[in-house]
Amino acid sequence: WQKRWVNSECKPDLGKFKLTAGKFYGDAVRDKGLQTSENSKFYAISSRFKPFSNKGKTLVIQYTVKHEQKIDCGGGYVKIFSSNLDQKNLSGDSHYYIMFGPDICGSETKKVHVILNYRNKPHPIKKPIRCKVDGYTHLYTLIIRPDQTYEVKIDNKMVASGNLEDDLDFLPPRKINDPTVRKPTDWDDRIQIDDPNDIKPEDWDEPEYITDTSAEKPEDWDDAVNGEWRYPVVKNPLYRGEWKPRQIDNPNYRGVWPHPQIDNPNYSPDVSIYSYENISIIGLDLWQVRAGTIFDNFLITDDEVYAEDFGDETWGETKGPEKEMNIKQTEEEQEKERVTEEKYFEQRFKKKLERKKESGKDRAVRNAIEKEEL
Repeated sequence: WQKRWVNSECKPDLGKFKLTAGKFYGDAVRDKGLQTSENSKFYAISSRFKPFSNKGKTLVIQYTVKHEQKIDCGGGYVKIFSSNLDQKNLSGDSHYYIMFGPDICGSETKKVHVILNYRNKPHPIKKPIRCKVDGYTHLYTLIIRPDQTYEVKIDNKMVASGNLEDDLDFLPPRKINDPTVRKPTDWDDRIQIDDPNDIKPEDWDEPEYITDTSAEKPEDWDDAVNGEWRYPVVKNPLYRGEWKPRQIDNPNYRGVWPHPQIDNPNYSPDVSIYSYENISIIGLDLWQVRAGTIFDNFLITDDEVYAEDFGDETWGETKGPEKEMNIKQTEEEQEKERVTEEKYFEQRFKKKLERKKESGKDRAVRNAIEKEEL
């Protein structure tokens, strides 16, 4: 793997990858993958293959991710590059075609990125796609078809699909509001209005602050030094704020005005959004606070069925044993902790008994001395 993967040298302190199946796995050999090994580091590594174009063909990008460290902040995505990428200088600024995969940061960000480059500008998907966060190995698949549709699968199950033009802002909208049409002046779109029968109470208007006439001038108050003493101002307990009439449903409500739309003169269809030339490199360019993520089973193909079968033959066959091994390890660790805890309390109990015995001897000696003195 070290011959096929090139480490970036854009920074002197980039994190290092190692080949391992991790702490728990389904198969010690088949589950070996590239694992991030250093905390709070940027990582940049890539692998080159024979250049190709997906024009007129389906493009499938698939791989597995295992956050066995229960990642709290870091990326788990891959990037696809053209053949002219300088692998030694791979960084976050490197121009990429596609970015796909999970990204986790805190409790809020737990999403799957789908970002496609179009006319030298990255366009992220507008649909939220939640990633897996349980610490086990998961299979991520992105399918881009010549008919401009896409599909995202996790563990060989579809989690999102749609049309590239609709779900990513590549092009201007097909339709726009007609700028020559204005909303009618008598169109009432207020859902609620003031109740005309609701009248402000006569005793409502009270000042927010009043003078506290019960206060007394301090004996040490010096008018020459402090100025003329005045009664302090305090919050008025009768103040009720600004009066507003209660709201009622508007009987003349007509709903939201439907602005007439026309064809957008700036819209021009493009049937080649999905295609890229000289696809030649897959890379991992990411940041991780807590290292330990394992990447494996990378696959780029034009065959959706083959990709699904490949996922079942790799991840599908080892996912069960992996989970069983993790559960067994967890149970063994819990048992070990229980035994350690029992030993700890047993030692504390023995020490307490010894102290009681010693204190009993001390009392016996003291009683004997008191008897002799008496």
